[in-house]
Order: sequence, then C-alpha cells, then structure tokens
Amino acid sequence: MEGRATARYVRTSAQKAKLVMDLIRGRMVDDAVAILRFTRKSVARDIAKVLRSAVANLQQREGASGDTDRLWIDECYANQGPSLKRIRAAPMGRAFRITKRTSHLTVSVREEPEAVTAVAGGEPGEETAVSPAGRAPAARNRPRRRRGRSGN
Repeated sequence: MEGRATARYVRTSAQKAKLVMDLIRGRMVDDAVAILRFTRKSVARDIAKVLRSAVANLQQREGASGDTDRLWIDECYANQGPSLKRIRAAPMGRAFRITKRTSHLTVSVREEPEAVTAVAGGEPGEETAVSPAGRAPAARNRPRRRRGRSGN
C-alpha cells in the first residue's frame, strides 16, 4: 500500500531540495525523520512536513495498519516549479534580472508487507522467510554506488 504527498510552490530551488532528498531516499520512515531533524538545511523542515503528510495519507487508507515501523520511503523527488522574475537596479541605468526559484516536493511511502514464506534454493519442502521485495530491509540503507565518476 502506498501513501503520497506533494508540496507545491515551495520557495527553494529544486537543486537544493534534491541534496536533502538524496539523504532519505530508500530509508525507513523513522530513520528519515531523525535525519531530517538534524539536517542543517532550511528545506529539511518542508520535506519533513511532506513526509508526515504522506504517512498520514497512508494511514487514512482502508486496510492500512497504523504501524509506522514498517513504512519506508519508496520514492522522493523535487521538480522545478515556476520562477519568480524580479528586477534589481544596476549601475549606469541598467537592470539585472533576479530569478527566485520554486520547487514541487513529492514523497511516497510504502508499507513493508509481512514476511512471506517461500521455497528457497532447490530443496523442496525447505522454507525460509523472504521479504516480498526480494531484499532485506538493511540492503535499502546502503549508499548507492555511483557509476561513471572517477574517484578523485
């Protein structure tokens, strides 16, 4: 089950919001809230508000459990919104344009299903608990490997 929330026209650039979104993507909700609380960026408050709204939207759905320990962030992204154009006076009668950027913040949380018993390997009758996503919850918390970048 999925819960989604979007904050539109947030007065920060999408580039700055993506830096904070990368910190919480793929993590459990409790860990993400703790990370956002101690992140020293002003957009972290806005992202935390959207995250709480996404959790509340999921809990309002019929059939969803109220357990926040099983929730993890499925996807989160910041898209560019419209820019406000302003003029600043410059020397010799000229004018410089100032763009005040906005962004749309979206967070989607998903509930981790109960562990499903499945046949492991080639032994029929041998059963082990496997998460439905095919990976352990700790595997999502590992940092992603960046491809195509040199180590310098």
